[in-house]
Order: sequence, then C-alpha cells, then structure tokens
Amino acid sequence: MFRRIRQDVACVFERDPAARNTFEVLTTYPGVHAILHYRLANWLWLKGFKWLARLLSTFSRWMTGIEIHPGATIGDRFFIDHGMGVVVGETAEIGNDCTLYHGVTLGGTSWNKGKRHPTLRDGVVVGAGAKVLGPITVNEGARIGSNAVVTKEVPAGVSVVGIPGRIVRKPDPEQDKRRKDIAEKIGFDAYGMADEMPDPVARSLNNLMDHMLAVDGKINNICKSLHKLGDTSCDEALPELKASHVECLADKKQDSIKEESTKDEAVKGDCINKSTDS
Repeated sequence: MFRRIRQDVACVFERDPAARNTFEVLTTYPGVHAILHYRLANWLWLKGFKWLARLLSTFSRWMTGIEIHPGATIGDRFFIDHGMGVVVGETAEIGNDCTLYHGVTLGGTSWNKGKRHPTLRDGVVVGAGAKVLGPITVNEGARIGSNAVVTKEVPAGVSVVGIPGRIVRKPDPEQDKRRKDIAEKIGFDAYGMADEMPDPVARSLNNLMDHMLAVDGKINNICKSLHKLGDTSCDEALPELKASHVECLADKKQDSIKEESTKDEAVKGDCINKSTDS
C-alpha cells in the first residue's frame, strides 16, 4: 500500500506542470488526498471492516468533493486532477497510469448486484465532466473527451467525444509515419499532425499531406519509367524547401496585411477630415 502511495504522489509531477514540490502536493491537492483516503479505505474493505471503510470514504468525500467507493479496484499511479465532483462506483476497475479530471463519473446503469460499473485499462484519460456508464471496458490508451457520455466499449488508443460518445480517430501508425515524413520533406511542422481531437484545420492539413504523398508516389513511378526509356530529366534534384523560407513567406504576408490595414486607416482618416470640413 505504501509503495502505491509513493507512486501516486510521484506521478503528479509527470502530469501537472503546476506541481512544485512534494510538500505542496501532499497538503494542497484534493485528488491526492482522495487517493490516500481510498488506499486506506480499500485496505479496510478487503479486511472486512466495511462500515469503517465506508465511513472513511464519506469523510473523504466531505473533505475533497471526490467520492470513491472503497470496494473499487484502482491500480498504480492513479491521478485525479482538480477532482471536484468525481464519482467512482463500487465495481469500477481502473488500471495503471490512468487520469481523471473533475466532474468525471464512473457509474452504473443497473440496480442489480454484480459488475455494474466500467473498467478502465492502463493509460486511459477521462476528460472533465465525462460520464462512463455501465459494465463496459475502455481499453488501453483511450481518451474520453470532456462532457462525453460513453455507454459502449471503447477500443484501445482511440479518442471518444460527444453525446453519445463516438470515435473521432483510430490509430494508424503507418499513416502517421508517412505524414511525418512528407512534412519533414517539405519543411513543415504541423502541430495538428499528432492531435487526436476532431480539429477541422488539422484534418484538412492531414488530407493535404495524404494527397501530396500520393502525388509524390506517382511522380516517382513516372520518373522510374522515364529512366528505363533513357530519359534523364528526372535526375535533377528538387530545390530544398527550408523552414526559414516558410517563415520568410509568413513574415511577408504579415507585413502586407499590416500595410493594407495602415492604408485603410489612412483612407478612413481622410474621409473623416473631409466630412468635418464640409
């Protein structure tokens, strides 16, 4: 139990940049307080002191605003950020390295005894206000978006958003690698390339990258065919596009925008002066 407590405290520094030192974490983080209370309450629950365990969990709820049933099963390095309003049911199971944000509910959809709460596998992140309901499984590395309502099993490594929850991105390591290669080739660093949320701009950039990759492949095939026929026009290397060129173009664009805005302001000023003179 003490080993798990040390790990629970240590993982805060990995997932919260605001954490400065161990003393601050132990004295000011309600999520850590709730986990410490749960570890003791769970030990009492397993030893048969169920009323005492429930009493401790009730005290923890009053102190932190976080309700974790002592019968729940929680793995190592569990982190609750902010924490207010988090509810974890009796038959919930949480794996290692999981993170919950404030307002999360791991609840049941039945009044029958037995398994009625969700199971979170290792590395799952559940965003603020999300509701994961019923005896379902959220598999390894999945992410539940803020305020999503999830009632069906979630595959590993995907992101789920909305009401009801829907998958917005399935992992494709090969496609991600191809996109990264083409981005590096043209000197473009797309912040959205690894983003798992349904950002329309990032999606458009990804589609452009896929199209450029397909065109690049066709051009390479054409060059190979021409080379077999004795044509050497494709042997010339393409000019390298450096990141500095992209930045230069961006600076020129910003300068032109500033010039246009300055001209507009001057025109407006002339109009105002003419109206005043008249």
